[in-house]
Amino acid sequence: MTYSSTAILALLVHCIINNDAIRNRHYRNTTPAGRAYRLLMLSVAIFYISDAFWGILYDAHMTTAVFADTVLYFAAMAATLFLWTRYVVNYLQERSWIIKALYYIGLLFLASMSGVLILNFFMPVMFWFDEEGVYHAADLRYAILIIQVILFMSSACYVLFISKGKNQSAKRRHRAIGLFGFAMAILVVVQVTYPLLPLYAIGWLLGTCILHTFVLEDMKEDRRLELEEMVLREEKQKKELGSARQLAYRDSLTGVKSYNAYVEAEQQINERIASSELREFGVVVFDVNGLKRTNDTHGHEAGDRLLQDACRLICARFMHSPVFRIGGDEFVALLEGQDYQNRISLLADFETQAEINLRNGSTVVASGLATFRRGEDSSFRQVFERADARMYDRKGLLKAKE
Repeated sequence: MTYSSTAILALLVHCIINNDAIRNRHYRNTTPAGRAYRLLMLSVAIFYISDAFWGILYDAHMTTAVFADTVLYFAAMAATLFLWTRYVVNYLQERSWIIKALYYIGLLFLASMSGVLILNFFMPVMFWFDEEGVYHAADLRYAILIIQVILFMSSACYVLFISKGKNQSAKRRHRAIGLFGFAMAILVVVQVTYPLLPLYAIGWLLGTCILHTFVLEDMKEDRRLELEEMVLREEKQKKELGSARQLAYRDSLTGVKSYNAYVEAEQQINERIASSELREFGVVVFDVNGLKRTNDTHGHEAGDRLLQDACRLICARFMHSPVFRIGGDEFVALLEGQDYQNRISLLADFETQAEINLRNGSTVVASGLATFRRGEDSSFRQVFERADARMYDRKGLLKAKE
């Protein structure tokens, strides 16, 4: 029972420290090394289970059952060794012939063990039980253990060799993998001398603890730092995109919304009309009088000042509405809420100010208002065109007065 107790304790510790890798399926969708690590941990757990049952069945002298469990034991041993080599290959991501050889030797070992175990049913080349149920190891078992020692030692030496050119974090992980290989090799050598001691299970317990502490946790920390850096990079990109969007949606000369913002607003209004969500809104179209004449006689700087003055006049009156500059001397205000309710008085005050400015020789802006006719208008453009027509009527009137 002492033999089984060691395997059971190893299984419990193994399941506790590798709970995340064994239970969570996300390891299947991570890197090849992550998937290989999960399969390795599952294989080691199966090995512990077979090892635990072996001691119980052996003490109970259940020869047939312990024979079957011994076959499972050696099969799990071969699988864990192959998956170990696969994990090392996927973790290192090297393309040298040594790595390829390590992988194919592990695969060959697994295939050979399968054939040997089948042969052992007919000829005791690996192990046998005598008439009293006592376990005996055959010569081939020792040869297989020696092959494992060679594989563990060679993989450990190679990992340590290539760790020289790595950064500190990667070097620490490589050394941990190398230490694992050396520990397993030493314990397998001792296992050859004492076949009835659970040294192989102890070796895997020690090795998986090393992997979990110095490799997996270290990789998780690197991943956490990488994710933090990614989040910071995304936030920076969002800010840059926000700044770029703000620049694209803001008219640089007047500070009001640009034509790009106007196009987006028109699209949104059309969507709200189509869904019957929007019930009322108004559009005021503005046109600055005399811009071409000012540019021709006083220069474009004077023309820019004229546009800025005109924009201030519009924003001062329609202060609760978004204002867009949609052309050289053309602006649009979208009236909703308070400005929509007061649209008649606001427009009257604006037109009065335009006539005062006309007499004083100040900035004159023509305007035209139209409101959404629910049931008649199917798009924003229809409302805009009515407002635009009224603006041109108003512009002609102001020119006549001038």
